[in-house]
Amino acid sequence: MAQILAPSSQWQMRIARNSAPASPMTAKMWSSLVLKQNKKGTAKSSAKFRVLAVKSENGTINRMEDLLNLDLTPYTDSFIAEYIWIGGSGIDLRSKSRTISKPIEHPSELPKWNYDGSSTGQAPGEDSEVILYPQAIFKDPFRGGNNILVMCDTYTPQGEPIPTNKRHRAAEIFSNKKVVDEVPWFGIEQEYTLLQTNVKWPLGWPVGGYPGPQGPYYCAAGADKSFGRDISDAHYKACLYAGVNVSGTNGEVMPGQWEYQVGPSVGIDAGDHIWISRYILERITEQAGVVLSLDPKPIEGDWNGAGCHTNYSTKTMREEGGYEAIKKAILNLSLRHKEHISAYGEGNERRLTGKHETASIDTFSWGVANRGCSIRVGRETEKQGKGYLEDRRPASNMDPYVVTGLLAETTILYEPSLEAEALAAQKLSLNV
Repeated sequence: MAQILAPSSQWQMRIARNSAPASPMTAKMWSSLVLKQNKKGTAKSSAKFRVLAVKSENGTINRMEDLLNLDLTPYTDSFIAEYIWIGGSGIDLRSKSRTISKPIEHPSELPKWNYDGSSTGQAPGEDSEVILYPQAIFKDPFRGGNNILVMCDTYTPQGEPIPTNKRHRAAEIFSNKKVVDEVPWFGIEQEYTLLQTNVKWPLGWPVGGYPGPQGPYYCAAGADKSFGRDISDAHYKACLYAGVNVSGTNGEVMPGQWEYQVGPSVGIDAGDHIWISRYILERITEQAGVVLSLDPKPIEGDWNGAGCHTNYSTKTMREEGGYEAIKKAILNLSLRHKEHISAYGEGNERRLTGKHETASIDTFSWGVANRGCSIRVGRETEKQGKGYLEDRRPASNMDPYVVTGLLAETTILYEPSLEAEALAAQKLSLNV
């Protein structure tokens, strides 16, 4: 598992606004996006709060900075919990804050809460109450101190999961003894695209025009090749601070597109960590005045789409002789290809075309070191005879609870007939 290192001091992001507020964010403006360490010493004993007036570039007075950075711990034992949940679209994130008056060590110690589901597309107006159940806790990188982010799932007042609550079903799968015994690991590669606010066009692209063809942008450096690095780095540090199991980040093939990796995570944790990392990214792009897009094909034409490749292994796959278990898993996945595709993200048909490092959405395939397949097996896994597989089908807007739960269900719990296995093995040239 990746080691999580938290910064020793609270950090904050500050944006100096451009003098022409109607102008879209451009590459030249990124020098105004900075991370700075909070160098304040111990809090003053006075209960009076000092508010500074800081003049910004457009002449307005910002009096909120010191208040936003207040350390509350010398004055109260209370702290702020930001309750986060998935909204009615299945991809939007909502949140609201409440004060918690005593220390807690486990999500079950936090109170349940409710919200107006009719305003999120999750309940009718005449019976609008939806209940939030706290499920996972992370440190709050925006407020710092003892404040926390709380990942919740959603239920009716009678205790039934509402339709958009995909975590509930995933938790059932991951609590199955067969699944628990296999200790499923997930490493998820979340791709995303940064868009200019006013025109919804990728960051760094000329408005209404296109940059040079793909090739020089992947993992590149330079003002003419890398757009949005400060957002990527701020997100990386914020996730580490929060306790998200983030393991890396890089610029992607299409300019203005980035990726970060979360994992290895065990079971339900994979979904919790991806959703919280997305929330943190939404908040950072909000502060930067940039739009976050998880569209799997944000720009039509000869440009890469955005996926959420999911690396997966079980205990049996990681042990000696595990390559046979990997091939058996691939066989099972081929038999449920349609079920997986239907749950792997909206708009994925625009991305899975057989071009731009994707397989066709209509045909299941696998290969060693082949990024044009549905399932890729690494060279090192083939050489060692054990390891993991990579499911390259999930779209960037996929629900990680659904994808991780399906992978565990199909490869551990699903039992196809011997006839179906034999036909699939022959078709895929798998000697299982």
